Amino acid sequence: MELTQDKISLIENCIKTNRKYISNEDLYDDFFNETCKRSLPIISTATPETKLDIYLKKVATTSILNVLKDSGRLRRTRQSYEAVKEVPLTTVPKKDYGSIVVEYEPIDFDNGPEDVAVKNEVMQLVMDSLYKLDSENPKQGYLELFKLRYKEGMTQSEIASELSISQSEVSKRLFSLMESIKANFS
Repeated sequence: MELTQDKISLIENCIKTNRKYISNEDLYDDFFNETCKRSLPIISTATPETKLDIYLKKVATTSILNVLKDSGRLRRTRQSYEAVKEVPLTTVPKKDYGSIVVEYEPIDFDNGPEDVAVKNEVMQLVMDSLYKLDSENPKQGYLELFKLRYKEGMTQSEIASELSISQSEVSKRLFSLMESIKANFS
């Protein structure tokens, strides 16, 4: 079945009016493709009196949530879904942690040297925490996980495929990694 222009416009409207679309516009194509894929059975069986927009809004919401989870931007909590905040990394010297070398691209700072020094200290604390966690749990591969997620920019699904583990295991390990790093800041 082929979608008519009015159905395509309706799907686009459902996506763009969804509150989760805001700040995630770069994933529009993924939202659109997922929504189309999920809505085809509904559209093909809809009658003229069917309130298609109501169904499509629900399908769009589900599709957007799935894409956001797969891209690592959303995490399920006990009560609802929570946005995963991305923290920009600052420049630190190249550091060798055995089989993995960590280095960051230089960033131009508008701040003074004190701000740069503080940011470098924070980044060093993050890397030291990461190294300690990885050495305490060598089978978990936290250094490799960090590299794939934050240096290579891979999604949780891509990491799962690369490491031959489930996406939920990747999510759990990333959560443990961040919790451990946060604990070292206390």
